[in-house]
Amino acid sequence: MNRTVLMLGFLVAYAEQPGHDEEFADVVGGALAMSLPLDSARPYLGLPPESGSEQ
Repeated sequence: MNRTVLMLGFLVAYAEQPGHDEEFADVVGGALAMSLPLDSARPYLGLPPESGSEQ
């Protein structure tokens, strides 16, 4: 999971560059985000913990 989050960070840096391929960034970013397990990704996505779960 850490590698995926790191790759998302690199993708954000790439997407901020002038002349980047927007479609590539959208497709790859979506695929990387969907590959993260939601429970583990909650802190990275700014989501609150699920109700009834302890963190």
